Amino acid sequence: MSPVKPTAIRVGDLLTVGGGSPFVLIAGPCVIENEGHTLDLAGRLVEITRRAGVPFIFKASYDKANRTSIRSYRGPGLDEGLRILAAVKKDTRHRVPILTDIHEPAHAAPASDVADVLQIPAFLSRQTDLVVAAAKTGRVVNIKKGQFLAPDDVKHAVAKAVDAGNRKVIVTERGTSFGYHDLVVDMRAFPMMRGEGIPVVFDVTHSLQLPGAGDGITAGLAQYIEPLASAGVAAGVDGVFLEVHEEPSRAKSDAQNALRLDLLEPLLERLAAIDAIAKRAEARVHG
Repeated sequence: MSPVKPTAIRVGDLLTVGGGSPFVLIAGPCVIENEGHTLDLAGRLVEITRRAGVPFIFKASYDKANRTSIRSYRGPGLDEGLRILAAVKKDTRHRVPILTDIHEPAHAAPASDVADVLQIPAFLSRQTDLVVAAAKTGRVVNIKKGQFLAPDDVKHAVAKAVDAGNRKVIVTERGTSFGYHDLVVDMRAFPMMRGEGIPVVFDVTHSLQLPGAGDGITAGLAQYIEPLASAGVAAGVDGVFLEVHEEPSRAKSDAQNALRLDLLEPLLERLAAIDAIAKRAEARVHG
């Protein structure tokens, strides 16, 4: 176990990440497909996570600026995408924090008007201006660890946000490049990064990508979501990130590594049981 308990970070007025709290689920579609689908999926995810007793942050992207092919669907764009995310947040049935990723410093301020968490994509995790712009909004900043970074390299990205005046930083592991068209997850990375006092989330979805292996699309191995998520929670992560779709084969992005919606509730029950054991053990370590 990590010798340092990660700092507790409050997300809005609804939940806490880190500090020994139960693991948080960050979930939603890879990209906003349309308003009706987004509102419906958000509502169904809220119902499932409430039944499972798992704290929940809804995620969706208004623009996937790093798609493999120029022909791939990117999303509705900044203005329309934020309008749809605001509609999710305003729906009293949902009452859920929102996470979305930004790709340009100019997007940080408008996105922060809607989102509780601004996410820095893995490929952009070393982009100083982007990290600083996100930090200066005062929102929680979730930095995806680049596929090219070692666990101890992430502290430098975190320091950029802290130096900009924002200590509300989370780090997300999403796999490390392993040869061509593959990723691997080093379970040692979780205690290493948590040892810096930073809450750590495990992005299971993108850790199961086969980048570029689908001839213009990113292929994936969704059949391994359960064992990989279970291993991460057993290792003590503070959150799990999953892209979920009611019919992944029809998803407009990350179709091959998204979790089918009807599989989420039993997975959460399993993860919650593992998390309770891991958190009890951690509490004993910290007295």
